[in-house]
Amino acid sequence: MLTTHLLAIFLISAIVSHSKALRFPQELYNLSSNQIFIVDNLSRPPSSSASPTPLLSPAVSSPLVPALFIIGDSTVDCGNNNYLGTFARADRPPYGRDFDTHLPTGRFCNGRIPVDYLALHLGLPFVPSYLGQTGELEDMLHGVNYASAAAGIIFSSGSELGQHISLTHQIQQFSDTYQQFVLSLGEDVTIDLISSSVLYVSIGINDYIHYYLRNVSNVQNLYLPWGFNQFLASTMRQEIKNLYNTNVRRFVVMGLPPIGCAPYYLQRYKSNNGECVEEINDMIMEFNFFMRYMTDELLHELPDAGIIFCDVFQGSMDIIRNHKSYGFESTANACCGLGKYNGWMMCMSPQMACRNASDHIWWDQFHPTDAVNAILADNVWSSRHTEMCYPMNLEKMVFSQSLNNLV
Repeated sequence: MLTTHLLAIFLISAIVSHSKALRFPQELYNLSSNQIFIVDNLSRPPSSSASPTPLLSPAVSSPLVPALFIIGDSTVDCGNNNYLGTFARADRPPYGRDFDTHLPTGRFCNGRIPVDYLALHLGLPFVPSYLGQTGELEDMLHGVNYASAAAGIIFSSGSELGQHISLTHQIQQFSDTYQQFVLSLGEDVTIDLISSSVLYVSIGINDYIHYYLRNVSNVQNLYLPWGFNQFLASTMRQEIKNLYNTNVRRFVVMGLPPIGCAPYYLQRYKSNNGECVEEINDMIMEFNFFMRYMTDELLHELPDAGIIFCDVFQGSMDIIRNHKSYGFESTANACCGLGKYNGWMMCMSPQMACRNASDHIWWDQFHPTDAVNAILADNVWSSRHTEMCYPMNLEKMVFSQSLNNLV
């Protein structure tokens, strides 16, 4: 049966339901029936300004998990870097122009990032940034986003851009949140809350962009790509075990995207017709291979943990190769930027942006559009477009572990 502690979590959640965290967008929240509606399109969801139609029947009416916690980099940063001294910030237009508020929030996208869509699938409000919330219990009870743009697995990755919150520091912030829950809710309730929630990890790409590919500290002479990938994967393995020791039991570990196809590297490596840079993509595929193998090892080592690895490279390449069927016109050019493929200069003003981001795969030099994020999130949740999560998708993990709790 569900434990008394877990029932207490949902009771507390209901009491503080007027959290200051960003609410469900009104177009997705039917107040009269308390149902969530998610845009449905057999090829891909359009931008968030489109009129929604029900995807799930019946729709989610209560949270499937107590909370969603997020650790990562610019792929999932929702505003932490707004409070830091760094060039890696997305707090200016045209970032956020297609978001629910049509304002920049710190998300490196024209609209939503993947964890926004996953929060809706889980029946949760958008997760607030760690530095943007007040520190009150009600602001953190449904989850916290610790992600910081430019952060990497290696402590110093991305440091040339200014301040960022490293992976190690993000995990420390999560531990601080855990201790605050213990002080406010008690240890037993906190253990049930954390072990029943989902922790989403998306980090590692900056260790290539800002470290290995720039040959910082002569790293390329010290490590061949294979050895560098092994080093990163082994570090991630230890950090996941550290989080497990903080009673996390449901992990979503994201692989890395095909940055060899990103506009920045297409222009830098002088791609003629938008062909991806294979030597970079080969490194990314290798890292993802190690991460999937590491997931298998941890599942045997930590039998009571649910860990899924989602191969973003695989899901993204399916979109690029079959872009017409997904409704995309441009696979190489960023919507916002300057130079060849709009990859030479970062997105800095609304005048640099295309009119319609929804037919582009890339928003800026490195980051995908809202439309791509929606597809990838659907794959993480239910493998809707392609199987990219192993050994199962998030929906199956949530419901299978929920059934186990009822036994």
